[in-house]
Amino acid sequence: MSTGILGRKVGMTQVYDESGRAVPVTVIEAGPCHVLQVRTRERDGYNAVQLGFADKPRRLARRSERGHVAKIESARSRSRADAGVEVVGKAGAEPKRYVREFRGEAGDATVGQEVKVDIFSEEDSVDVTGTSKGRGFSGVMRRHNFAGQRASHGVKKVHRHPGGTGCSAYPSRVFKGKRMAGQYGNARCTVRNLKVVGVDAEKNLLLVEGGIPGPNGGFLVIRKTNMLK
Repeated sequence: MSTGILGRKVGMTQVYDESGRAVPVTVIEAGPCHVLQVRTRERDGYNAVQLGFADKPRRLARRSERGHVAKIESARSRSRADAGVEVVGKAGAEPKRYVREFRGEAGDATVGQEVKVDIFSEEDSVDVTGTSKGRGFSGVMRRHNFAGQRASHGVKKVHRHPGGTGCSAYPSRVFKGKRMAGQYGNARCTVRNLKVVGVDAEKNLLLVEGGIPGPNGGFLVIRKTNMLK
């Protein structure tokens, strides 16, 4: 079935293991998720399972979002049915705030099926993907951990500047990727091979050791890790 699940970051705390060691953990509200679509190579050109997480009020959802998860009668749907076009099954769920696909074979996944956090009950490690906190336009000392200029000996009012960027008459330009000031954070990033500390199937909670990207309440994609143990 699905090799992952969608969730939301709750926050950080600490738990104690059998030896009494305090372990810092991040609490994730993982699922339940509904299978909204099952992609097949014959129909879509690739294999994937599409999951949706966190219900969205119908009054805030667009008609396309409601039609994605439940059948809505329309002139277009009737004309397609009359033409013999295959009707894709609907999950029969509420519109979702967060929708993502997991590439790979669908296995026994069916549209409308519910995926819960207990799929990680036998897993040791997971990969967590989220959007990091946005820190705006930042200088090189904050963004790239530069040391800055000297605090004395002729340096005047440029103590936090990056210094020279290299390149003289040839090639007379700055190479792409040069570490400079700019947008810091607000980017998709993945923390890999996080140890699973606990799974609470009743409360849909997943505890992983260490920190994960994003603020509290940020949406996450949790996958079974593919790193060698």
